[in-house]
Formats: sequence, structure tokens, C-alpha cells
Amino acid sequence: MPDIKVISSRENRQFRYVKSLHTRKNAQHDGVVFLEGVRLCEDALLSGLKPVMILFSDTKKALASDWCERFSIPSDTEFLSVTQDLFDSLAGTENPQGVAMVVTSPMQEGSIPVRGNDLYLVCEETSDPGNLGTMIRMADAFAFTAVILTSGTVDPFNEKVLRASMGSCFHIPVVSFPTISAICEKLHENGVQLVGTHLIGEPLPTAKISFPAAVIIGNEARGLSKECSDLCDVLVKIPMPGHAESLNASSAASILGYELMVRRMV
Repeated sequence: MPDIKVISSRENRQFRYVKSLHTRKNAQHDGVVFLEGVRLCEDALLSGLKPVMILFSDTKKALASDWCERFSIPSDTEFLSVTQDLFDSLAGTENPQGVAMVVTSPMQEGSIPVRGNDLYLVCEETSDPGNLGTMIRMADAFAFTAVILTSGTVDPFNEKVLRASMGSCFHIPVVSFPTISAICEKLHENGVQLVGTHLIGEPLPTAKISFPAAVIIGNEARGLSKECSDLCDVLVKIPMPGHAESLNASSAASILGYELMVRRMV
């Protein structure tokens, strides 16, 4: 077990720093992500993320020791033991599990992974954390190559997105670009067909889609921007014979994701 620093004061510099990371601007500035809970922290370690700090309540020392045995943790990682009341004040969940971690952010910028027969999910200004987390989880489940985000999309590593993604944000590359035009240009350079979701699109069952491909989901309220739809190679819609006017973004993405996964496997 490495050296452990015991913290018992709210005025402690390290404690105040970790608490400040709940404000994502602070975390983004330092290129880190605050994680809380056993499953999320272990998912991050299994995915090879580098922990900067590991924090645990004074009742969870055995778990921290277990992590040192099961995972490859850098020698410069700080281990901080805090009292239960301090941990509760640090936690962002209603029933804290007594373990948290600060890791180096896995966010990638401006570079699209290529592995052949690729399938990408592009989110244009997705604003709801639950939707984004669910879409990242969907992309992970259906073996997408990467999730690509425009500026204006909710931070993929804020606490609500992390919980909704159930750790999938550590299993699949998440890439950010400043504009939708930059994303489309980069994808086209790699021979990727751009498939936009739009009310005027062709019904999904009959739409001709080739791979590599990218599914583009627009903003929940506004849909795809005109700039984006003009750049797409094909526009598709999901047939809805019922009375609902629309599906939410994550539901539509899941239907498209499954359909394209099946077509890619044929």
C-alpha cells in the first residue's frame, strides 16, 4: 500500500482542490475528470486511465489496497484518506460509496480514429446530459469506432453524463471538434458517408447506406443545422406509424445505431 495522506479539515488545500473540480470549467482547465463510486472508478482503471488522486473515506482503506493489487496504478498517484463527513460533503451522489478518483481526461481533440469499416456517432450540439450519456453507451454497445462532438454539446465528462453512460465513455474514443463543418470535412477525407437524421429524409429501411458511415444526431430542440444537413450524403428518418410526433435524441440514435450495426455485419 502506498503512502496515504489523512485529511480531516475542510480547509485542506487538496480537499478544496478536489471539491473545486465539481465545477467542470476548473476540471477542464486542468485536463482532469472527477469520478465517484466503485463501478465508475474501476471502469476507468480497467480502461487504462491514469489516476492523479484516489480518495476514500476512512472505512474504505481495504478497497484502496485492493486496487493497488489489481490495477496498474502509477507510483506518483496521491492517496488521500478523508473522514466520512468530509467525503459526504465532497460527493455528488445521494448515497456515496466512499471512493472517488481524479483521472487525466480521456477527451481527444480534432483527430478521428480509423480502423476500417468504421461507424461513427456525431452529436451536433446535444444539450441534455442524459441523452448524451445514453448515446455514448449505445455507441459502445454497438461497436462504433468513436463518438464525435461539436462545440456547444454538453461536456461528455460532467457527472450526469458519466452516470448515464455507465462507464462507456472510457471504452470508446470521445473526440471534440470546434465546428460541424470541420467534422464533416474530416470524415469526408476518410471516405466516410454522412448519414443525417431529418424529417424530410428517406425512410430508414429503404435508405442506401454504405460503410464507413457516420450517423449525425442534431440538437434535441432544433434538429440538424442547415449547414450540417447540406453537408450530409444521405438524410434518413425513422418511420413512426403511431401518434407521437418525434422520438428523443437518444431513442432515435439507438434505433439507427442498431440498424447500422446489423447492416455492417452482413
